Amino acid sequence: MQRDWETFLMPYEQAVKELKIKFRGMRSQFLQESRHSPIEIVTGRVKPVDSIIEKQSRRYIADDVLEQDMQDIAGLRIQCQFVEDIYEVVALIHQRTDMRVVEERDYVTNVKPSGYRSYHVVIEYPVQMVEGEKKLLAEIQIRTMAMNFWATIEHSLNYKYQGEFPDALKERLKRAAKASALLDNEMSEIREEIQEAQRLFSYGKGQNMPRRLDGPDDDQSTAGKQRMNDDADHDPSK
Repeated sequence: MQRDWETFLMPYEQAVKELKIKFRGMRSQFLQESRHSPIEIVTGRVKPVDSIIEKQSRRYIADDVLEQDMQDIAGLRIQCQFVEDIYEVVALIHQRTDMRVVEERDYVTNVKPSGYRSYHVVIEYPVQMVEGEKKLLAEIQIRTMAMNFWATIEHSLNYKYQGEFPDALKERLKRAAKASALLDNEMSEIREEIQEAQRLFSYGKGQNMPRRLDGPDDDQSTAGKQRMNDDADHDPSK
């Protein structure tokens, strides 16, 4: 029987919208309290139908367990300035009572052989529908902006080569991943100086509160407007 994809994906669409509002709201609260926000950019998407079908076939997922076995139909990406922020965001997720962590994968500490770094959290999230509450799974990827740049480029190349990278390109990607990690490490070393400079910059632009770290809207941050890939949950192991 043909699945009604529009109806099937409706609660996932709602979940992504709600989660984006909640995490952007958390960022605003940090800034309102003149504190450094571990959340810099929040984006989200629902996996396109063709991607769901392709992954379902590749992973041999039966129709009756699709909602349980495909954890990333709803996907959120949170970008941070510093590596330390990643673990602060993870702790914030664990503290919340409106979502439940069911699985975690730390590719920041346990870097993949390809060089891929990110922290993945799978949550169970309740959506209020007309018929009542529906609990579904959503994947949250948390990474620095440097990690995100590398992963986005690698993801684009993966489409071109279908995962079969030429050896020379594979080595270049590994070197780029190491450079990305070095950038994150260096920024962590001078994190306090950076945050102080950001506070002074904001105050110089006329902010009312001298200790407030502020910036543009989430989708127009200093890193530039960034969109999630159609299959933004990309994890080379999947």
